[in-house]
Formats: sequence, structure tokens, C-alpha cells
Amino acid sequence: MTTQQEHVELQGIVPDHLFGKRLDQALAEMFPDYSRSRLKEWILAGNVEIAGNVCDKPREKLLGGEPIAIHATLDVQVSHKAQDIDLDIVYEDDDILVINKPADLVVHPGAGNSDGTVLNALLKHAPGVANVPRAGIVHRLDKDTTGLMVIAKTVPAQTHLVEDLQAREISREYEAVVCGTMVAGGIVDAPIGRHATKRTSMAVRETGKPAVTHYRVKEKFRAHTHLRLKLETGRTHQIRVHMAHLRHPLVGDPLYGGRPRLPKAAGDDMVQVLRGFGRQALHAAQLSLHHPVSGEWMSWQAPLPADMQSLLTILRADTKEHGVDLDTL
Repeated sequence: MTTQQEHVELQGIVPDHLFGKRLDQALAEMFPDYSRSRLKEWILAGNVEIAGNVCDKPREKLLGGEPIAIHATLDVQVSHKAQDIDLDIVYEDDDILVINKPADLVVHPGAGNSDGTVLNALLKHAPGVANVPRAGIVHRLDKDTTGLMVIAKTVPAQTHLVEDLQAREISREYEAVVCGTMVAGGIVDAPIGRHATKRTSMAVRETGKPAVTHYRVKEKFRAHTHLRLKLETGRTHQIRVHMAHLRHPLVGDPLYGGRPRLPKAAGDDMVQVLRGFGRQALHAAQLSLHHPVSGEWMSWQAPLPADMQSLLTILRADTKEHGVDLDTL
């Protein structure tokens, strides 16, 4: 049995007969599937909007006819089954497990992915994680992001790793290929929160949570750049959002990248690779941390997957073919 966070999206119009009623009373009538205490928690947490404006006052009086929207999360106890799914195990001992996650593998079951996930594989490989919250998963990677993840095999190990993650004592470095030529590295210090209208997306927002990404240029191409990035924080889709914010979205990013950007006079091979790259070009290349029991500083690296290596090869060939002097960029 594990705890899963389920996103709750509710909408409705306040009926006229609720004129003068308090917000918490109105919500209890409008959404009877949820307890009064739960609805009040969501109000106080700022998860309720009246006519597009957040209202965190349960006693707010209503006039009737107002549009109501609730955007919240719910902890649900879910029982998952163990499945025989291959894991690329980079390191394992009695306390932790480090894997190199491939693309197209979801970390945790959710809507549309009830099984066939990293969690299901962990329950088969190390059945003891069933007794650890979230099956020992400390941090996640997006479905189509490849690379290194650490899993705790015991509750004490998970407690230490989560504390270290929150204290920014776990180092995570990524490699990415972005659209456009970036001349130098830098830091993106921009808060990230839920997108105002696209509820499945994140965005840079003043009201968001602090988010800091460091990046440096590894290799420049005619119309793309290979980056090395380091997370200081770990917000949902952080690298993808920050790079799009700089107007250098990741190649292949279906959510933040828009249509494939094809450079002028691109050859057929280049066009085919860019159009066919069906995921964000992002890889968790290095993971470093203090072992939760021994305290030893440990570090692992995972080479770029084949699709990103092929992408870089074609970008180098395109740059050479067009005789671009990268030192002038």
C-alpha cells in the first residue's frame, strides 16, 4: 500500500439559492463527494478560485452565479502490484538503489498509467520497499527524461535522503539539447508554479515556488546548443520550463517546445531526426549524495542514451556542412 497524490479539478457555478451563504457552506453543497473539513483545508490552502481570483476565506459570503474552480491534490492510498520489469541498476546495497531510467517509463502509477512503472518494477525487485512510503521513491524524472534516480529501500534511508534533498545536499546534473545557439552559461533564478490556464503545465510565475537552474555550454551548433545543467531546486518540469523561459526550449519537448524548429537549408537527415525526436532531449547524467547510513559521499554517472548521441552526431554534421564558425557565435 502506497500513498499517491491525485490531482483534483472541480468547477461549478454557485446556485442562486445559495445567496448569502459562506464559501465553505456553498462548496459542501456543490461538491458533496468531499468532506466539509477537506473543502475547508483547500480554501485555506488557496486552492479555491472565485471568478478567477483565489479566495482563502471560508466565511466569504457569496451572491450566487459566481464561477468556482478548485485546483488541489488528494493523498490516496493505493495498492500496486509487483511486475517483472527490467531495471538498469547502477548501484545497490541494503539501503539504496540507483537506477538509470530509460525513456517512456513512468516513475509512479497515475492517471493513464496504472501499472508498468518504476514503482511496479521496484516491488518485484525489492519487495521490502512496499513498507516504505512511495515505495522508496525520493525524487522523480518525467516519463521521457532518461537517467539516474535514487530509491530508498528502508524508511530511515528515505528519511535521510528526503532531508538531504530538501537541504539541497544531493547534487543532480543533467545534459540537454536546446533550440538556438547560446553563447555562454548562466543561472536562471525564476519561480515556478502551475500555469494559469493550462493545468497540466508549469510556468514561470511571480507567485510560484523558488527555482534555480545553473547551466553551461558544452557544445555549440549552427542552430542548437548542448548544455550541462545543475539543479539547485527540484520543481516539476524545472529545466524544461526554465529553458523555454529563456526562449531556448528543449529539442523534442512536446509541452514547452512548440513545433520542431528547423534551421534554414537543413538536410533531409537533419529534418528527419528533428521531426522524429519524440521526447524532450534531457538526461540525468550525474547523481551525487551522502549515503544515508554510512555518510560516505558517492557519485554515479550515466552516459547519454543512443537517441541523444545520434542527435548530437547529426547536429555536428549539419554545422560542419554549412561551414559555420562557432567562435563567432
